Amino acid sequence: MALSRIATAVGGLLLSKSGRQFAGRHAGKLALATLAWELYRQHKANQGAPEGLKPGPQTTRAKGDKHPRSRWSGRRA
Repeated sequence: MALSRIATAVGGLLLSKSGRQFAGRHAGKLALATLAWELYRQHKANQGAPEGLKPGPQTTRAKGDKHPRSRWSGRRA
């Protein structure tokens, strides 16, 4: 797996003393940024895939069935 841009930047920070201090102070934020970036890349990669090739549960609908709501409206049936 190739290194992400954030991992490369963090590696560059670790080469100097002030960079290590910065990385130490902001380690949690850097970890969250790296995780968010990876999740964003996965989300973008899954959006472009055709319906049959997307990972996750596959549901089948009868022809003419409406698509399930993408967001809950707040009403109760």
